Amino acid sequence: MTAIKTLLFSILVPGTVTVLVPYWLLSSRSDAFRMQLSEFRYFGLLPMLAGVLLYVWCAWDFTFTGRGTPAPFDPPKELVVKGPYRYVRNPMYVFVALTLCGEAIFFETARLLLYAALAVAFFHLFVVLYEEPTLRRKFGDSYARYCETVSRWLPGLPRGTGTKTA
Repeated sequence: MTAIKTLLFSILVPGTVTVLVPYWLLSSRSDAFRMQLSEFRYFGLLPMLAGVLLYVWCAWDFTFTGRGTPAPFDPPKELVVKGPYRYVRNPMYVFVALTLCGEAIFFETARLLLYAALAVAFFHLFVVLYEEPTLRRKFGDSYARYCETVSRWLPGLPRGTGTKTA
């Protein structure tokens, strides 16, 4: 049942953010935000594909390791610190942003880059004002140690010595 809830949430929320809203933005007839990238535009497929595949990996870990969903109203019951979560605390948001940037390149429009920037700003506020305080209350010291060793936004190797993050 958790897997079905994860699938439904992923279609509704990240699907809306990465498919429906960009479609709506692209349906405008205005070329004011047009970029001319010619053949370079196909490189946008790489971050799009990477973003989608890595989001699926994160959702899988939330569902089967954390025993919950990506939805804030049905979060994981266990703190997930494996897979992409070993390298960045908020990989789903990072991968959604990566997908949006890939779409901007592929569809040759700065309009989607602006949208990606606004989405990242929203993600940051949501994480700082809601998610992190909620996770601190729920997981206590284990989340605090995780925050000390893993960056919020920039993927990298876990910091600290002697701290187990997997």
